[in-house]
Amino acid sequence: MFNLNKKNLIPLLVIISLLIFLSISISALRRPVLDVSKEPLSVISWLRRELGGVIFYHQNLIENSRLRKEVDLLRYKLAGLNEIYLENNRLKRSLAFKQNSALKLICARVIARPADNWSSGLIIDKGSTSGIRKGLAVISYLGLAGRIIETTASTSKVMLLSDPNLGVSSLVQRSRQEGLVCGTLGNNLIMKYLPEDADIKLQDVIVSSGLNDTYPKGLLIGRVIDIGKEFSGLSRYALIRPVVDLSNIEEVLVIIP
Repeated sequence: MFNLNKKNLIPLLVIISLLIFLSISISALRRPVLDVSKEPLSVISWLRRELGGVIFYHQNLIENSRLRKEVDLLRYKLAGLNEIYLENNRLKRSLAFKQNSALKLICARVIARPADNWSSGLIIDKGSTSGIRKGLAVISYLGLAGRIIETTASTSKVMLLSDPNLGVSSLVQRSRQEGLVCGTLGNNLIMKYLPEDADIKLQDVIVSSGLNDTYPKGLLIGRVIDIGKEFSGLSRYALIRPVVDLSNIEEVLVIIP
C-alpha cells in the first residue's frame, strides 16, 4: 500500500506541477501554432485544389470529346432513320395509289436533275427495259407531274409541268371549262386561252381533259389561285398552284397505256 509521507510527497508535487505547467503551456501555444501553420496549410489546400482542377479539367475534356462524338453519331443515325421513315411513307402512299388505280403504273425513283433544265426536269431510274418510252405521262400519288421526253435502257428524262414547253389540255372540274395549262419556270402554272365569259373561280380544281392520248382524263393538276386578263383583252388566264411539289419530288409513277 502506498504511504504518503514527506519523502514521497515532494516527487508527487513536482509531477503535478509539471502536468499543470504543460497543460497551461499547450493551451497558450495552441493559437500561435495554429496561426503559424495556417498559411502553409492554405497554400497546400490551394495547390491541391488547383492540381485537382487541372486533372479533372483534362479528364472532363476527354469525356466531353467522347460524348460529342457519340452525340454526332447518334444524330447521323437518327437522320438516316428519319429519311428511311419518310421514304417508306411516300412509297406506301404510291403503292396504295397504284393498287387502287385502274391505270397501269410503273414506280420509279428520281436519281438526278438534268444540268440544262434543273428546275423543270428529272431523271428517273427506269427506262426502256422496264417498258417506258417517250411521250408517257408521269404522275405522283397526288397528281400530274409531267411526261417522258427521252429514254435509255435504264433511265428516263422527265419534263415537268413547270416547263413552259409543256402544255396540257385541261378543264375546270366544276364548270367543265377548257383551257391549256403550261409551265412558267416558277412555282405556279398558267391556264391559257380562257374566253372572256369563262366560268372559272378561285379555288376551282383543274384536271386533265383527256383530249390527247398522252394524259388520261381526270388527272389532278392543281387549284386556281388568281385570274386575270390577257393583254389583248379578248381572253383570260388563270394561275394554278400544282398539287405536286415539283421542286421536291422524289418518286414518280409512269402511266403505261
